[in-house]
Amino acid sequence: MHLGLIGGIGVAASLVYYQRLAARVKALGGVLHMTLVHADIDELIGNNLNWRPEAQAESFARHVARLKDGGADCAALTSLGAHFCFPELQAISPLPLVSAIAPLDDHFAGQGLKRVGLLGTANLMRTRLFGQMEKVEAVAPAGDLEALGKTYQDVAVAGTCAPAQREAFFAAGREMIATQGAEAVILAGTDLNLAFDGHDPGFPVIDALDVHVDLLARIATGDVCPG
Repeated sequence: MHLGLIGGIGVAASLVYYQRLAARVKALGGVLHMTLVHADIDELIGNNLNWRPEAQAESFARHVARLKDGGADCAALTSLGAHFCFPELQAISPLPLVSAIAPLDDHFAGQGLKRVGLLGTANLMRTRLFGQMEKVEAVAPAGDLEALGKTYQDVAVAGTCAPAQREAFFAAGREMIATQGAEAVILAGTDLNLAFDGHDPGFPVIDALDVHVDLLARIATGDVCPG
């Protein structure tokens, strides 16, 4: 199946999606057929911060139309934060959409997890993944979510993570484990690999990107159907 990805939100996340998806499809014995379009991260940040899901969905729908014109059979967003407009986009999308949040709920429940901590955009943390998880309880850091979310957005836009930014994420994760009973911390921002890859934060971490990539790879190889 031909996958369509909306990338550029941010660029680093798009590259990691491509890299891991190609490797996972190859491991499954398949051949990757994929088209990537580039969306505007500044537009996404503005619509997310000002909670304009309809406007962002309309913008994404135009990208999905381009993916359809390019032969894609389904589409996915390469950003957890972008899922704030997922229901609105799903209603107008010219292609079936593959959510990155729905498989997380099943994955965590399957591992026996009851409570997880979230790192990502401020709105994602505040709304506990936009209220789209049903089986597992999610908690957010107890500190200033706006400041932590801004740190994440800065990392996503820059495509790099400074040591002080990394420590802010690690500190938030430690707090959720120590005081809120989180059993693991979910990297619910697809650019958080810039902070965590190659580093041990001292607590269990699950990269949401890997869960989404595994589902997309199984769709690409025909093991499961989208939607």
